[in-house]
Amino acid sequence: MSNAELDVNRRKFIGSSMALVSSAAITGAGLVGCAQAQIRSTLVSSAQPGARRKLGQLEVSSVGLGVQNMARTYQTTVPARPEMIDIIRAAHDHGVTFFDTAEAYGPHECERILGEAIAPFRNKVVITSKFGWNIDPQTGERRPGLISRPDHVKQAVEGMLKRLRTDRIDLLYQHRVDPQVPIEDVAGAIKDLMAQGKVLHWGLSEMGLQTLRRAHAELPVTAVQSEYSMFWRGPEKEVLPLCQELGIGFVPWSPLGVGFLTGAIDQRTSFADGDFRKSETRFSPENREHNLALVSLVKSWALRKKTTPARIALAWLLAQKPWIVPIPGTTQMGHLLDNIGAREVAFDTDELQALNASLAAITIQGERLPPAVLAYSGVEAPLK
Repeated sequence: MSNAELDVNRRKFIGSSMALVSSAAITGAGLVGCAQAQIRSTLVSSAQPGARRKLGQLEVSSVGLGVQNMARTYQTTVPARPEMIDIIRAAHDHGVTFFDTAEAYGPHECERILGEAIAPFRNKVVITSKFGWNIDPQTGERRPGLISRPDHVKQAVEGMLKRLRTDRIDLLYQHRVDPQVPIEDVAGAIKDLMAQGKVLHWGLSEMGLQTLRRAHAELPVTAVQSEYSMFWRGPEKEVLPLCQELGIGFVPWSPLGVGFLTGAIDQRTSFADGDFRKSETRFSPENREHNLALVSLVKSWALRKKTTPARIALAWLLAQKPWIVPIPGTTQMGHLLDNIGAREVAFDTDELQALNASLAAITIQGERLPPAVLAYSGVEAPLK
């Protein structure tokens, strides 16, 4: 199966799943269904349509939209800009108020797309961006390594504000920890930007645990953004407990496992040159064959709940903690609507326990990122 067939596969699955839902609604289970609904009164997930959540003190929609691949997809194609703007605006029309991007996405271009798309309703949404990769503020040239010197952070933010067509960034993340700059110095730069009204909240991504503690002590952190999904559950061991202890929200990136959990990828799928999934060992043919057991599990729950695999994967995240807000990204309108529908899926206590038990029995093989990229995660900032 080629990359071009991935989206077709997912759309077919969405269509068949929705047909199943419609059929169930027509034939119904009558009084039995009503009785079961009454019995299952204790729902683990509060993710109802339009539900909102809090990251620290920042209120956002329960599902956000990641604006990362709207300048270049995983398959290395360049999406049509008007279509991307339509998707962002459709998300807002369907209750999404949380939009995530970064200077590194494009670089710069995804910020421009987001800024243009939200201009008509800027004051009704929350937008994020990120600094930290070594991106030239003027040209967008991607250079080696990281840079979080205070002067550079401030310069980067000025560029973000122009590209996003706004006077403030609601939530600004350090994209990766700079091993050369104390986190206290970074927090100092953010404080200055907050005093000027240019940044309202701040967060960190893929940081070391002690760096998060130090950052929060210097300037309260609103959210942490790191990879988290059924496909990668690493944050559960230490990061999520620390966020709970400190009152910090958590934003999972790649909540659909870069498309794996949607059911669009199987053993026959081939990845295009330039698609980073081609270099992730969890997608190697031998590991993928093993890891597809997870996809089978997700699909079985989609049938059981009369929904789609993507919604099961996202609803599972929503059920973990009330301060978790996933940000699935997409360049397809159908996928957007599918993802947003996760707000309507809830697990009762017994269902969640059964699903978690099944997940625990599956061990994922292979690394989530290439070694050269993974080296930037879990880094501790130097002491001041």
